[in-house]
Amino acid sequence: MGSLFLRGKTWWIKYYQNGKCFRQSSGSTKKMVARKLLDRKEGEIAQGKLPGTSFDKVIFDELAVNLIRDYKINQRKSLRRIKNGINHLKTAFEGMSIPRITTPEINKYVENRIDMGAANATINRELSALKRMLNLGAQQTPPLVDRVPHIPMLKENNTRKGFFEHEEYLALQDALPKYLKGFVAFAYKCGWRVSEIKNLKWSNVDLHQGIVRLESGETKNTEGRTVYLDEALKDVFQNQWAGQKKKKKISPYVFPGRTGVGKIRDFRVSWNTACRAAGIPNRIFHDFRRTAVRNMVRSGIPERVAMMISGHKTRAVFERYNIVNDADLIEAARKQEAYLENLPRAQFGHNRVNL
Repeated sequence: MGSLFLRGKTWWIKYYQNGKCFRQSSGSTKKMVARKLLDRKEGEIAQGKLPGTSFDKVIFDELAVNLIRDYKINQRKSLRRIKNGINHLKTAFEGMSIPRITTPEINKYVENRIDMGAANATINRELSALKRMLNLGAQQTPPLVDRVPHIPMLKENNTRKGFFEHEEYLALQDALPKYLKGFVAFAYKCGWRVSEIKNLKWSNVDLHQGIVRLESGETKNTEGRTVYLDEALKDVFQNQWAGQKKKKKISPYVFPGRTGVGKIRDFRVSWNTACRAAGIPNRIFHDFRRTAVRNMVRSGIPERVAMMISGHKTRAVFERYNIVNDADLIEAARKQEAYLENLPRAQFGHNRVNL
């Protein structure tokens, strides 16, 4: 059983957990306050929880280290992004004990990030990192976090909706440097992530069968993927192979960089120059991912098959990339009009209304 005692004018409590004695100040000169604190501690012990003083000693920095360790152990591909998010979180929570990280404190952090001009999506990624580290702490044995506070997420309204029309893609191809032409052609047709295309090796390609494979663990969603090349892409891959043999520089990568040996790395300067020359500025490479999804759906490819080609794991994310533009809406109106015009007029009888 616990007990109360005075130190000066301040009431303290003493209690035991697994035979170990704990002492804690109530911070008050009123005995009733100390009694309530002791009752709460004894209640926590009865529920098998650690004494609150143990949670008070855990700080944000410790959980941040645990989160990075978790990402490394599980070989998550977004490690760099999570480190960047933690660096922003440190501006508000570094050195802070976990019980002090409450919903009001989190809301102050969000307000500060908004004032700094951070996008809602960026802030949500940082809040997700905070939630993940707190949940990891709560799952430890023994736990490092008593309870995870409510973390409200922001509405994301900055989702990009860019894509390439076919004539824009052709104009871009004409303006690109030679080493990027095949790289872009594959992205336009298949919608793979830029990192997946950069890291594509000849060991993943069967030129004779026209098949490209990514094994489990080589993709962002960790699932393997197989793509059968159409005739145009078969020519692209054959040309890539023939060009490397001609230079007597066989790179392990299908799309090597400008030097023809290592993989493509930062190509932003070449990309921006080509986009301006093609008359389509302010485009990003990721727009090909949306474009490929839209083109596959428009061409009648079943959505499940399109998801397997592009590497979308969930339908919710896939739908974000299945962009509908004004031309799609106009075409929908035209098709509905044609359908209604071809309905037999007799079926309306005398109830037909002329507007």
